[in-house]
Amino acid sequence: MTVPITLVLGDITAQHADAVVNAANSSLLGGGGVDGAIHRRGGPEILADCRRLRASHWGKGLPTGQAVVTTAGRLHATHVIHTVGPVWSATEDRSALLVSCHREALRVAAEVGARTVAFPAISTGVYRWPLDDAARIAVGAVREAADPALFDEVRFVLFDQAAYDAFADALAAHDG
Repeated sequence: MTVPITLVLGDITAQHADAVVNAANSSLLGGGGVDGAIHRRGGPEILADCRRLRASHWGKGLPTGQAVVTTAGRLHATHVIHTVGPVWSATEDRSALLVSCHREALRVAAEVGARTVAFPAISTGVYRWPLDDAARIAVGAVREAADPALFDEVRFVLFDQAAYDAFADALAAHDG
C-alpha cells in the first residue's frame, strides 16, 4: 500500500491540509513566488516564528535540503514546513538536495503529526529547475519517503497547467 498522491491545479495558500510546504529561501524571512505568497496570506505569525528560528538554531539561515516547521497563521493548515530547494545547475548534479527537500519535509510533517501534506513544485520557479525533471524527482522522493502508516495524502499543488501536466506525467511514469 502506498500513500495517495493527488495533483491539484491551483494556489497552495488556499489548500486545506495539516501541513503546507513552503519553497523557502535560506533566510526564512519571506521572498518571492510561493514563499512570498505563503507569508502574505498566512500573516505575521509565520514571519514571527521564522524570526524565532533565526534567533536560535538557524542563525545563519536554513541550509538547502533541510526543513523546519512554523505555525500556518491564517492559512487553512496547522503547520507550514519550510524547505530550501537547490538552484538548478547545468554543470553540477544537485538532485540529491531536491530529494532531501521532500524527504525532510515529510520527516518534519511526521514529527508534528501532519497526515495531509501539500507541496509546491520546489525549485521550479526562480531556482530554474526544469519542470519535467523536478516533477520526476519530487514524485519519486515522495513515493519512497511517505509511509502509509503516517500519511493519508500527499498533494502536489501546481500553479499552472504546464506544471500540472509535468507532475501528471511523472506520476503516471512512476506508478505505471
